Amino acid sequence: MSEQTPFEAPAFTLPATNGEVSSDALKGAAYVLFFYPRDDTSGCTKENEAFTALLPEFEALGVKVFGISKDSIASHEKFMKKKDLTVPLISDEDGDLSERLGVFKEKKMYGKTFMGIERSTFLIDGAGQVMREWRKVKVPGHAEEVLEAARAM
Repeated sequence: MSEQTPFEAPAFTLPATNGEVSSDALKGAAYVLFFYPRDDTSGCTKENEAFTALLPEFEALGVKVFGISKDSIASHEKFMKKKDLTVPLISDEDGDLSERLGVFKEKKMYGKTFMGIERSTFLIDGAGQVMREWRKVKVPGHAEEVLEAARAM
């Protein structure tokens, strides 16, 4: 695990499937924000299922976990119900938080260039400092790696 210099997480207040979530309300508790491109797609489903499976272990450490995409709350709720997910999902429809954390990027797929969320995860401590960040995440084993980093924090 490479060492990273902690930096202050941007303040936010956004709608989520479990009500509004704000960085102010999360102060004092560690939390994970995992950004993913789109609800109900293959990789995003696998990532959400992995974090859902490990959610009890994160909760035992006192670490809250949230998934974030630009999808609407209605889309998130449908996705959660269809896939039996329990991790609360945050809607960043305007992309403000995604842009401030530098995860909204130019991407290429099938020869086309477009803007979208680059799969990224942030582990934030109770003081609001980003203690660890993962960019260009590959899904297999990622949720487990984040859990290990949370245990070490």
